Amino acid sequence: MEERMYDLIFICRPDTPEAEADKVLAALEHSAVEKGGKVEKMEKWGTRRLAYRVHKHREGQYFFMQLRGTQGEMIKELERRLKVSDPVIKYLTVRMDDEIKRQKKLVHRRERRAARRPRKSAPAAPPAAAEPAAAAN
Repeated sequence: MEERMYDLIFICRPDTPEAEADKVLAALEHSAVEKGGKVEKMEKWGTRRLAYRVHKHREGQYFFMQLRGTQGEMIKELERRLKVSDPVIKYLTVRMDDEIKRQKKLVHRRERRAARRPRKSAPAAPPAAAEPAAAAN
């Protein structure tokens, strides 16, 4: 089965203690490894202002995880855990490997198209006779 790449971003309440946020991260990492996935990157982005109110909060603690896995069950389990976790107010999972493939395909097309087009050579220097006439004006 093909390995897939995912980005998972979730937001915790701004008043969540650091220890509780670390528990959530550890539980997610453990679940991912248990389901055959691999955590590539984990980042804490800190407290940021939300674009709109979510559960009466204007701010939230942002967390980012980059995951690799071959089974969709891993993502289902992670999202289930995020849904039932009290500190988490919002989450989003995005499958990135399709987007990366699409970008590579576009780059390949552009390169092929550029290879077919004849290159424009640099314009030749103007004749020497035209220079004195321009200087006289």
